[in-house]
Amino acid sequence: MLLGIGLIICIGACLAGFVMSGGALMTLVHAGEILIICGVALGIIVISSPAAVLKSIVNDFIVAFKGSGGRKQRFIELLQLLYEVFLVGRRKGLIAMDEHVNDPKSSSIFSKYKTFLADQDQVEFLCNALRPLIDGKIKPDQLESVLATELKAKTAQADRSVKALDLVADSLPGVGIVAAVLGIINTMSALEDPQTVGKKVAAALSGTFLGIFLSYGFFNPLARLVKLNQEAEFLYYHIIEKSVSSFAKGLAPIMAVEIGRRALDKSIQPTADELEELLKNTKSN
Repeated sequence: MLLGIGLIICIGACLAGFVMSGGALMTLVHAGEILIICGVALGIIVISSPAAVLKSIVNDFIVAFKGSGGRKQRFIELLQLLYEVFLVGRRKGLIAMDEHVNDPKSSSIFSKYKTFLADQDQVEFLCNALRPLIDGKIKPDQLESVLATELKAKTAQADRSVKALDLVADSLPGVGIVAAVLGIINTMSALEDPQTVGKKVAAALSGTFLGIFLSYGFFNPLARLVKLNQEAEFLYYHIIEKSVSSFAKGLAPIMAVEIGRRALDKSIQPTADELEELLKNTKSN
């Protein structure tokens, strides 16, 4: 939603200023220049990105346009889920968590949190974090470094789509110049007809305008938004990492979850009293 509003502001301000200064909107519309700019931009993305990155870019576009509503509730539900799982491990022993970790969809705990369960990557990350503790294959103080390594790899993988968008943003002003040069070449071939020269020069310059505008008015801000969305998403994994590591080191379930709460951004962070009340309700249920 906000992305759409931002685009309307950028495009509206630019076009309104152009019209107010005496310009005619249709002088900016030249199908050939638009095809060159958009086609080369798409080609740059395809050339520079493997199929997995292209898929990631599409997903990031969808998230950017849809927005990330309800984030606070998602984190609250994650903290409640972690607390319930930790409580089972503390009361019944770590081995008791095995039935929930091995088959999350059938778990009486996981099945209560549909939003979390719907994201396979998050479910897999949490289960993989808990499984070494249950199996006794790792010392508690070693788990944090293992999870940090996995999270670093996930972050690097996600960052590839941002780099692809940055590449397009950096390339578009040059692509605009290419479109302008092609337009000038076209103009030079029509010098015998003075009436068309002005139109062809305007078309060539519109290519430069479009390339620069798309770079600084769309792709650069979009890359920034995608990066921020990814950071918010990886905060989810970060909470799992910190909470599970704290529980593995012997902290009580309530304190392990409190460590996760403190890592949240203030805008989505429940207060300590609010979290305690929620966990009491979770416990009673």
